[in-house]
Amino acid sequence: ARHIYKAVVSTQSTGDLVKCRIQVDPDKYKSLGNGFKVSIKEGGMKALTLGWAPTLVGYSMQGIGKFGFYEAFKNLYSGILGEENAYLYRTSMYLAASASAEFFADIFLCPMESVKVRIQTTPGWETTLRAGAPRIMQEEGINGFYKGLSPLWARQIPYTMMKFACFERTVELLYKYVVPKPRSDCNKSEQLAVTFVAGYIAGVFCAIVSHPADSIVSKLNANPGGGVASAAKELGFAGMWKGLGPRIIMIGTLTALQWFIYDSVKVAFRLPRPPPPEMPESLKRKLAAQQ
Repeated sequence: ARHIYKAVVSTQSTGDLVKCRIQVDPDKYKSLGNGFKVSIKEGGMKALTLGWAPTLVGYSMQGIGKFGFYEAFKNLYSGILGEENAYLYRTSMYLAASASAEFFADIFLCPMESVKVRIQTTPGWETTLRAGAPRIMQEEGINGFYKGLSPLWARQIPYTMMKFACFERTVELLYKYVVPKPRSDCNKSEQLAVTFVAGYIAGVFCAIVSHPADSIVSKLNANPGGGVASAAKELGFAGMWKGLGPRIIMIGTLTALQWFIYDSVKVAFRLPRPPPPEMPESLKRKLAAQQ
C-alpha cells in the first residue's frame, strides 16, 4: 500500500501542476496536452515534479485526518440519531460527517497547499518545500499559510461531502443492482474491485462540484495580494472551469486509489469493514404494521 500511495502522490503532483498552471495562466497553458508540452519544454521532465514534497506532506496529513475524523463523526451522529433514523437519513448523516471531518482536515492541508501552488505557478519562486515555507513565513507571517483557508473549505468541504456520500451510496447500489451476489459471498478481491469502481465514480462528481473553488484557490496563491472576490472576478465564470478535464482524470483516479488503499489497509489489519446498511428489523416491523 505504501508503494501505491507514493505512485498516487507522484501522479497527482504531476497532473496538479499542469491543472494549476491552466487555471492561473490559460493563455499560455491552453489545454492538458499543451500544458505538459510547455512545462517540459521550459523545465524538462524534472519540472513536472515541482511541488511533490508539499503535496506528499499536505495530502498525507489531510487524508489521515479526513478518513479518521469521518469514521469518528459517523459513529457520533449515528449514535445521536439512533438505529432507525441513522438508516432512514443515512445520506444526510454521510454528508454531515464528511463535512465535519473535512473542516478540521483542511487546517492541516492549507499551509502545504499554499507552498505547493506558489512553487508550481510562480516563475522564479522557490522550488522546494524547505525553501518555500520559510519564505512565506518571513514575507507574510502565519497568515500567508492560511489566507486560502476559506476558499479551500469552499473547495474541499463540498468535494469531501460528495466523495463520502457518493461512495457510500454507490457501493450500496453496486451490491444491490450490479454485483450478482451478496457482499458476504464476495471474496476480498471482488470487494476491493467494487471499492475501486465506486471510488472512481465518486471522484468524478467530486471534481465537478469543487472545481470553481479550486480555480479560485490556485489564483489566490499565485497572486498573494488579491482576495477571493477579486480572484473570482478576474477568472470569470468560464475561467473557473478551466482545467476541469485534467482535474476529473486526476481526482477520479486519486479518489479510487484512496478508497482502494483505505479498504486494503482495513483488510490487511483485519479492521471492521461494515457491509452496506440494511433496514433495521424494528423499522421493518413498523412498516409492515402500517400496511
